[in-house]
Amino acid sequence: MARRRKGLAISGWINLDKPYDFGSTQAVGRVRWLFNAQKAGHAGTLDPLATGILPIALGEATKTVSYLMDADKTYRFTLAWGRATATFDREGETTATSDVRPDRTQIEAALGAFIGEIIQVPPNYSAVRVEGERAYDLARSGAEFELAGRPVRIDDLRIVSIPDIDHVELEMDCGKGTYVRAIARDLAEALGTCAHVSALRRTRVGPFTEHSAIGLEKLEELSHKAALPEALLPVTTALDDIPVLAVTAEDAFRLAQGRSIVLVPRQVETLRGRLQGGSRMVSAMEGERLVALAEMRAGQLNPVRVFQLT
Repeated sequence: MARRRKGLAISGWINLDKPYDFGSTQAVGRVRWLFNAQKAGHAGTLDPLATGILPIALGEATKTVSYLMDADKTYRFTLAWGRATATFDREGETTATSDVRPDRTQIEAALGAFIGEIIQVPPNYSAVRVEGERAYDLARSGAEFELAGRPVRIDDLRIVSIPDIDHVELEMDCGKGTYVRAIARDLAEALGTCAHVSALRRTRVGPFTEHSAIGLEKLEELSHKAALPEALLPVTTALDDIPVLAVTAEDAFRLAQGRSIVLVPRQVETLRGRLQGGSRMVSAMEGERLVALAEMRAGQLNPVRVFQLT
């Protein structure tokens, strides 16, 4: 007999505004505890020293985490000129110093080389695996190794402000796998100086933005008022790029059992017009209820992920 999960069968997303000096796993544990949820996970690790958007999935929403991992992101961060560190942030040991302080014209001229498809070498203090081990574990142990460059996509990198000669605040729109700390290293090198990230905030992960974000203190306040459901976003929030197909109760029943359904020609043509980038994935909805994520092939809808939502 299967063991029954502890907690409540709560499903949905929390758009958490993660506080400073708080790990992603720690944040997930706190949110899960507040909701007494059976299951929880997050979409995209955020460093303890960073603040901002950390989408946390509860219950059935954990089945959609993988669809958010590839989402575009926006970061706002501050570079402090003149000091490089082992970790490329303010907590690392100093590895180099420089008296060079680039001005706005010089910075703007250098930013263009970082926009588009570029090859970026991740920082040694990162979660990249090296022969089965995390790079940051190897770095902390003093091991010497080199990480290979890999392609990343940066849609825009712009100056937000220059508060003083020693700092510049930047904002970056990018695809998955882009390291802000690597930008600090490489931009400083291009400008003939050194730098580190002194402040970092993630302001967007796909459809999750600061506008709908909520902090831990506010969640705790709602918990005391028994009003936590007010902060819960629908499971479908992470699926905003996936076309929706309305299905009948009969078809919903078949999909929920893991069986395929046959589409009429009109449905096939409608979906073909909505599908993008070679994707065949569709959100099958019965009214407001997400029934399944299904793949359209040969005039049929084949369930890939089935949801137990009421």
